[in-house]
Amino acid sequence: MEKETIHANCLQLQGTTYDYKEEWQADRYLIGGKMYAMIGGNATGRPVLTLKCEPARAEELREAYTSIIPGYYMNKTHWNSIYMDAEDVPMDLVEKLIKHSYELVFSKLTKKAQQEICLLEAKQ
Repeated sequence: MEKETIHANCLQLQGTTYDYKEEWQADRYLIGGKMYAMIGGNATGRPVLTLKCEPARAEELREAYTSIIPGYYMNKTHWNSIYMDAEDVPMDLVEKLIKHSYELVFSKLTKKAQQEICLLEAKQ
């Protein structure tokens, strides 16, 4: 899993903004000011991609893939982390999980914020 590929994948999602949180040493991807993806290290120093996930699906993914773990430094119920050097997690699944995370966060934004994001994209 290449960081540049993840970066490009996230930025193509409508209304996504990007920042680097210095104190976390993490790349963050946000929609409406709310984070949906983060690339950073974990306690072992291995880089991880952390994504929001529906709780039942998060559990299923952890059971199916050894490289998917409870979200590092996040709420373990709602977030998963995927080791960036994972060989057992296909890239098409990673892309689907990024979109799933984005959609979960977008759906929790206010209707006004959702409409503003859609309007901004329509103008571009």
